[in-house]
Amino acid sequence: MASAGVAFPTRNSLCGTEATPLSTLLPRERAGRGRGLPLRSRSAVVTMSASPTPQVHLQVRASKKLDIPIMVNSCSGKMGKAVIKAADSAGLDLIPMSFGCAEEAGKTVEVCGKEIKVHGPSDRESVLASVFRQHPNMIVVDYTVPDAVNSNAELYCNVGVPFVMGTTGGDRDQLYKTVEDSNLYAVISPQMGKQVVAFLAAMEIMAEQFPGAFSGYSLKVMESHQSSKLDTSGTAKAVISCFKKLGVSFDMDQIQMIRDPEQQMEMVGVPEEHLSGHAFHLYHLSSPDETVSFEFQHNVCGRSIYAEGTVDAVLFLAKKIQQKADQRIYNMIDVLHEGSMR
Repeated sequence: MASAGVAFPTRNSLCGTEATPLSTLLPRERAGRGRGLPLRSRSAVVTMSASPTPQVHLQVRASKKLDIPIMVNSCSGKMGKAVIKAADSAGLDLIPMSFGCAEEAGKTVEVCGKEIKVHGPSDRESVLASVFRQHPNMIVVDYTVPDAVNSNAELYCNVGVPFVMGTTGGDRDQLYKTVEDSNLYAVISPQMGKQVVAFLAAMEIMAEQFPGAFSGYSLKVMESHQSSKLDTSGTAKAVISCFKKLGVSFDMDQIQMIRDPEQQMEMVGVPEEHLSGHAFHLYHLSSPDETVSFEFQHNVCGRSIYAEGTVDAVLFLAKKIQQKADQRIYNMIDVLHEGSMR
């Protein structure tokens, strides 16, 4: 696997240091690095990188609580904990209940100084209905596992609780049908990172306005995530769908998934401290004669970008519910269009 597919740039261009801007990369290639090389070596590179270090982020705790109760399921997971911390900083009202697997039932998880009781699958519908009666304006946040996507959506719809779902996988067509049939408010998005969503929106615009612009080009895709992520990147699939509209032929099973930690450090350049939480993507396009190539890359270290986006989605959905909006199902591009980004 290490010799196939697309090689990520070296670690110097990834998390922990600045990525090489396009404006500085191209002149340097003309001035020296490309001298004496054939035309086919020239390429356009678009790189986006996010990391919680070494930048310093100042978080200002909300001076008063917002009247938006949220219940974060899978609160013992790394993504669940990250969302709870972001929600607490934003002043959302955390409900001290969560759903987990059977092995976690009855346990108490402490996050941000709050004790959260975990309920297993057996009594979750009665528990959720009871909590919903106490908090009729509550919103559920779902970061669980792909196998639970459809059953969890059915649960929320049966009880009538609006939800924000960032969990990937499952039967997506059935997921949307379940929510549509219930007429429930929901934000469903496999990608909650604001800046990554903006990139996806730009890709959608390009695909709509310039269909076939990359006809004949070949595409190679590599994505690397923590080993606990079982399914293929939903973000990669969304970007590939745009490339297909642009005329590129590509099957989803051609995506090169990297889940081995050694390969992630040596081949991909993932910092060791972020092996347990990262999302690196690289898309490489080549013209039929290989004289022109394009690379699109976006790398994320940590989970804060998704947690902050999730809080934005909760605030957005609460507003839509209050307004009694006609549209019921939203995604993060809708949140972007609304300008609901803090």
